[in-house]
Formats: sequence, structure tokens, C-alpha cells
Amino acid sequence: MYAIIETGGKQYRVQNGDQIVVEKLGVEAGETVVFDKVLVVGEGEGVKVGAPYVEGTTVEGKVVENGKGKKVIIFKYKAKKDYRKKQGHRQPYTLVEITAIGGAKAAPAAKVEEPKQEEAVVEEVKPAKKPSLKSMKKAQLIEFAKENNIELDEKATNAVMIETIEAALK
Repeated sequence: MYAIIETGGKQYRVQNGDQIVVEKLGVEAGETVVFDKVLVVGEGEGVKVGAPYVEGTTVEGKVVENGKGKKVIIFKYKAKKDYRKKQGHRQPYTLVEITAIGGAKAAPAAKVEEPKQEEAVVEEVKPAKKPSLKSMKKAQLIEFAKENNIELDEKATNAVMIETIEAALK
């Protein structure tokens, strides 16, 4: 099932488990956010289209992180007038993971039942969730590499460190 939601003046197509980058919301990391401006919800034959919004339908998400995007340089000048102005801007954003669409919660992780005496215990290995490397500082990248036993040149730039870590995680 998917939904199209509106937030921050933009529209996003989302499904359970998707992570989307939206305009900054006034919510701390780890908290739940509810999007009530749902334009379309459903799948296949059961699609509901709102006019403009679908009544009584919401999309819930969990805030993963708040951060700032890449720097954009604004440079203004007027020819032959000795006027130059350089300015930078980093757009704030919120990374949200979608947990429920229209009341349908995301499938919870499989519960491990207590083993019987005769049966062997088999633990499920969950794939390591890849963190947002681009938002990490140099010290955090080095620490992450050490935790995952990845050899890293500590004098390298952040971009080189991120490439090395991504190559090692694949």
C-alpha cells in the first residue's frame, strides 16, 4: 500500500518503511509525526483519491534525524560597478521513516519464542541498518569504521572516508 502526502509545500509518494527527507519539522529525533494531508492512498483497484485530501486517513512516521543539507553558494555581482556579495546557505531538513499508512502499522519484527529444552535456539540476524554517513563528522566516521572493523586513513577527507566505508559495507 502506498500514499501520497503533502508537507512543506511538496508532495511525496511513501510506503511503509520508506525514509523521506522533508522540510524541517519542529519535532525532535525519535518522536512520532502524523501527516494528515493525504492526497491518495491505496493499491491497485482500492485506490482512494481525495478532493483535495482523503477524509480520516493519516500517515505516521518516526523522526530519524534533523540536519542541514549541502551548502549552496550565492554570489551576486554587478559588472564594472565593484559590487560583489558572497553568501552561503544550508537548508534544514528532517529525515522521517514511515511507520504506518492509514492505520496500517508496519510489520513488526518477528518475535523470538522461548525455546523448548529439546530444540536448538536459532537467532535471526537482522541486517545492520546503514546510518546516514553524510551527516556524520570526521570523528564519528572514524569511530564508526573502528566499530565495524574497517581500515580507514584518519587523515583522509570526509568524502574519501565515506566512500571507503560504503565500499566495505557492500
